[in-house]
Amino acid sequence: MQAMLARVLGVGSALPARRVANAELERRVETTDEWIRTRTGIRERPVIGRGERLIDLMEAASRRALEASRVAPAELDAIVVGTVSGEHAFPATSCELQAALGLDRISAFDVAAACSGFLFALSTASAHVRAGDFRTVLVVGADALTTMTNWNDRRTCVLFGDGAGAVVVRAHEGDRGVLASVTHASGSMADLLYVRAGQRGGYDAEPQPEPEACIRMRGPELFRWAVRCMGEVALETLERAGLSPADVDLVVPHQANLRIINAVADKLEFPREKTFVNVETTGNTSAASVPIALDEAVRVGRLHEGDVVLLVACGGGLTWAGAALRW
Repeated sequence: MQAMLARVLGVGSALPARRVANAELERRVETTDEWIRTRTGIRERPVIGRGERLIDLMEAASRRALEASRVAPAELDAIVVGTVSGEHAFPATSCELQAALGLDRISAFDVAAACSGFLFALSTASAHVRAGDFRTVLVVGADALTTMTNWNDRRTCVLFGDGAGAVVVRAHEGDRGVLASVTHASGSMADLLYVRAGQRGGYDAEPQPEPEACIRMRGPELFRWAVRCMGEVALETLERAGLSPADVDLVVPHQANLRIINAVADKLEFPREKTFVNVETTGNTSAASVPIALDEAVRVGRLHEGDVVLLVACGGGLTWAGAALRW
């Protein structure tokens, strides 16, 4: 009997209405549009404003993914959410999403792996599908790191955006779906990127949160490790799937920084035209980054039936992950 794969049926995403351009940050901190663009590739980022909630973005992204998949919420067997931005220590954000979708009793749980969260969640969902535990799963990546940002720290406040992305996967007997996934972590490097638990603020928050309670990052070291880890996990994932870089039709990396994306592509000798990039208008949306980019790639016609797509990410933990899919 042929093994079941978790096939992606549809993708959806949702972003906050508020956008903060580099020019607006120029008036807030000592920075310039040129400095931000040359070092990160970011021009603007979506930011959750007063009265907006991440769970609402998650619901919107999920419903769009379900609609694209032609799957009714009642057909879901489980919800797996990758996030570090839940409003509550518990219950899990996935349980709130379950209720928002009008569901009950189905399995729902969160995976906390920072910017790698969506790929950890996808790997978990794929394993459950392969094992026969679930048939149809909603996998979500969502974060609001701007609520944990020190808006007076020019090294970090220029980087982050907010949003949610989702995919619906279903058991498929054939060669389409998640061909292989790989996850890694190294807690010894936790101090490269971290934030204390319980911190919440926002771009418009008054008063602003205490700086020591916001995101802390050792940028140069994190840059080097991100390039190394994403490059290594890309090759490991392809090897596990029985593929080579030449077999890949599109790479959708975590949209952390344009220089990181380009460095990984160059290291793997992936042509730039095969690497999907939207960091200019999204910034780093953490666990939402990969599914948001994947959704955009689908909408602009960059993915076609039978294509091989490689997803890679690296985040706080450190965590890093990859997934190879046949579309």
